[in-house]
Amino acid sequence: MNILITGGASGLGLATAEAVEKEGWRALVVDVREPDQRFEHVTADLADRLEAERAVRELAERAGGLDAVVTAAGIDACGRLEDVPADDWERVIRVNLLGTASVVRAALPYLKHTRGKVVTCASTLGLRPLSDASAYAASKFGVVGFTRGLAIELRGEVGVTLLVPGGMRTAFFDGRPDQYKPGPEAGLNDPAHVAQTVVFALRQPAGCEVRELVVCPSTETSWP
Repeated sequence: MNILITGGASGLGLATAEAVEKEGWRALVVDVREPDQRFEHVTADLADRLEAERAVRELAERAGGLDAVVTAAGIDACGRLEDVPADDWERVIRVNLLGTASVVRAALPYLKHTRGKVVTCASTLGLRPLSDASAYAASKFGVVGFTRGLAIELRGEVGVTLLVPGGMRTAFFDGRPDQYKPGPEAGLNDPAHVAQTVVFALRQPAGCEVRELVVCPSTETSWP
């Protein structure tokens, strides 16, 4: 199977690419940075719709089609609304929400042909927001709504799974002020463990779908 993964240079995206390869499937990576060279990849800024569409088409044509898309790319801009520069705030929406929609839209002709699957990555903050995370929460609430609507729209044609992960031990928190870094009590998940839930969803036979998966540390503060 050909699995296109956004954000595959690090974090959950990289863990998913590695898990996909272990299954004997083919990982096709899209990221704004150069990923691990063992994966077929295209660099693209998902905030730019044309770049996102180009990356999907290029990888799909190179691989001879797509069987699934996993939208693991995501960014954040922490702080109170009045303190976060507007460009930074809006970029979070463009990458996390609009980038997800752009990738899925571009992939649909290939996925309908194979009766493939889409796995979108929201967040527990897409179910319950926290202070100083309005951009991220808005983007992930949007991904939740987008995915639930997509599942209805594509039923019988393309499988759709919404993944709702909690905190993970990734570079996502690097470079933040200490007040926005998870404390030692957070008990963050290994992204490799969360990637296994993506594989579980992708393994389901046509017509059997895992609609939603919440995977978080047992001490997650943003769920339920």
